[in-house]
Parts: sequence; C-alpha cells; structure tokens
Amino acid sequence: MPVVHVIILSIIQGITEFLPISSTAHLYLTSWLLGWKAEELTFDIALHIGTLLAVLIYFFRDWVQIVGHGFGLHAGRDEELNRNRGLLWLLAVGSIPVGVAGLVFNRQAETTWRNPVLMGGMLVGVGLLMAVADRAGRRTRKIAGINIADALVVGVAQALAIVPGTSRSGITISAGLFRNLDRATAARFSFLLSTPAIAAAAAKAMYDLARRGGIPPGMETAFGAGILVSTLTGLVVIAWFLRFLQRRTLMFFVCYRVIFGIIVLALAFFRG
Repeated sequence: MPVVHVIILSIIQGITEFLPISSTAHLYLTSWLLGWKAEELTFDIALHIGTLLAVLIYFFRDWVQIVGHGFGLHAGRDEELNRNRGLLWLLAVGSIPVGVAGLVFNRQAETTWRNPVLMGGMLVGVGLLMAVADRAGRRTRKIAGINIADALVVGVAQALAIVPGTSRSGITISAGLFRNLDRATAARFSFLLSTPAIAAAAAKAMYDLARRGGIPPGMETAFGAGILVSTLTGLVVIAWFLRFLQRRTLMFFVCYRVIFGIIVLALAFFRG
C-alpha cells in the first residue's frame, strides 16, 4: 500500500474512531470508492496500535488512578474518580459483552457484514437513535455515580458496535445518555471502556501477523506512518470532542450520519 494512502486512511481512522460516525464504515467506503486496499492485516494492526496509543496517552492519568483504586491504592487527584473507586471492575464487567460478541460474530463482522447497504442502514439507524438519546437523557449523572447497571448497559451497547456502520462511540455514548449521564461523562466512560476492547483487537491482530511471519518487507515505513498518524490524529480528536460535548449537543453528528448513510445507500444501489 502506498504511504500516501496509509496516511490518508490513518487520518480518517484517527478522526472517525472517536467521533460517533463509524471508523469501519469510513475506511471501508473510502477504499471501496477509490479502489484502495485497506483490508491488509499489517495496515489493520497499525491503525489498532495507533488508536490504542491515542486513548492510553490521553487517559493515562485516569488509568493510573483507576487501576490504583482497583487494587486499593491511593493514586491520582481526580475527585470524580476518587468517588468511584471500583471503576476498574465496572469497566471489566462492561468489557465482557464485546468479548463474547467478538468471539461469536468476528467472522461475519470481517466478511459478510462489510457491505455498503448494511453500513448505510446502520449509519442512519444509529444516528436516529443518537438523536433520541440526546433528547431523552436527563444528563444529571457524573462518572462518580456509574454503577454496575450502567456498565452492563453500555457494555452491551459496545458489543453491538461489532456491526460495521454502528460506531463504538456513537452507540456507547447513546447508551450512557439513556442512563442519564451527561454528554461529556458518557463520552469519557465510552473511551475508557473502549480501551480493553481496542487492546484485545490489537493483540489478536499482532498474533495473526506473527503467525504469517511478521511485517512484510517494504511495509515498515507504511506501518510506522499508520501508527504515528492515527495516534496524533486520535489525540487531537479526543481532546476536541470532549470539549465540544461540554457545550454542544450530538445533533451535528446525527445529521452527518443520516446524510452520509443515505448517500452510501444511494451509491450502493447505483453501483449495483
């Protein structure tokens, strides 16, 4: 894959992984429309690593505090996290559904479900669900009040994100809003919950690559570029999105998803 293609797709990954607009749909559809190959295992690993690094770097202090609290240690100064010292185990419980879904439906998610009709439909459907969640939630709860019911509801929502076009952040933020978390808290919990799932996906992809003999000769530059670009882009997007949600609603992303989904469906039927 040419390095310029890697950079463009890595920017798309860094933007769309953390915004509620579906990274899988954007990567697949960009490659589908332009005739690029974005399904190479090496490229997939680079994006997974870049995404994982972005969320780990941005939430590093949170994770130090969360892990410390989980094992009974005094760590960190975030008052909200100090008031929810069992958050590590809530995140562990919330990660179970996506692990099960990945084991059961991984083959379909990587093959038959990756088609523009399904992706377009999910872009529209989940977009409308986001609109309902944004209006229905009372937005009165912070991360200090997250409980096991919240973790399970958001965890099951994350499992649904295995369907291409859903958007992990879109569906989990919506679930958080239905549980009456405020928008920024729903996004923060969504990103924290995504970390184990992204790490597991990266580990599996690296294992598969090792079984095939490692990074193919000549792909080293593209591999490094994919990691670097997706990491830096992801960091910028996370910071911007969390600030955005402190002042704005999700309606911009709802409109984007619906319009984009309709365009995708039209292209799918037009191109046969």
